[in-house]
Amino acid sequence: MLFSKNKKIDMTNIPQHIAIIMDGNGRWAKKRGLSRSFGHREGSKTLRKIVEACYELGVKYLTVYAFSTENWSRPKEEVDELMKLLLEYLRNAEKEIKGKNVRIRVIGDRKGLPEEIRTEIDRVEKNTQHISGLDFIIALNYGGRQEITAAVTRLIEDVKAGKVSEINEAEIAKRLYTHDIPDPDLLIRTSGEIRLSNFLIWQSSYSELFFCDVLWPDFTKKHLIEAIMSYQGRQRRFGGLKC
Repeated sequence: MLFSKNKKIDMTNIPQHIAIIMDGNGRWAKKRGLSRSFGHREGSKTLRKIVEACYELGVKYLTVYAFSTENWSRPKEEVDELMKLLLEYLRNAEKEIKGKNVRIRVIGDRKGLPEEIRTEIDRVEKNTQHISGLDFIIALNYGGRQEITAAVTRLIEDVKAGKVSEINEAEIAKRLYTHDIPDPDLLIRTSGEIRLSNFLIWQSSYSELFFCDVLWPDFTKKHLIEAIMSYQGRQRRFGGLKC
């Protein structure tokens, strides 16, 4: 049994979907006199451990913010290193999850990604699409506002074509990247920043939020459990009253 501060985690109340903003790689590296690229590489090691931890805990969906639409404005050297890390992960994905029921998906605008990354995304998604254990979702070249804008644009086109009679929340949700994925129960952000940064802004309307000061490369299974236990101590009313 897992413990935190003398309390047991309730294994019957594990969040079905956890979303994570993996923040702090650059600051972690700067504190050690290292390059931001080195921080991102350490952060990728942490990601592997957290995917493993979520699998062990019985989480059904894990979505991580790997690269935002705004991240292209960063220095070219840093962007190139991030793309390199993403490509390495995708190429080694099956080896990483060997023996585990983990499905890998990518959400975001793929058109702006390098061709070799798009090829690896297609390959990995195809090879793991039959798996029904943990859905590991990578938000890559992703922006929440852009996602909603694109969904509404497609919906308007369908209305004009007579395919849909009205514009409503359900019809917008059907056209999001996450149309077949439940909304996050718990959203975690590391590094002490307290904002969503354009991440799953539609889907996280009623998510429980957990912010911690730990920089992403230092985030461990213990911290994940602390976040889950914080979630378990809350009452989710979704705008209603407790019965």
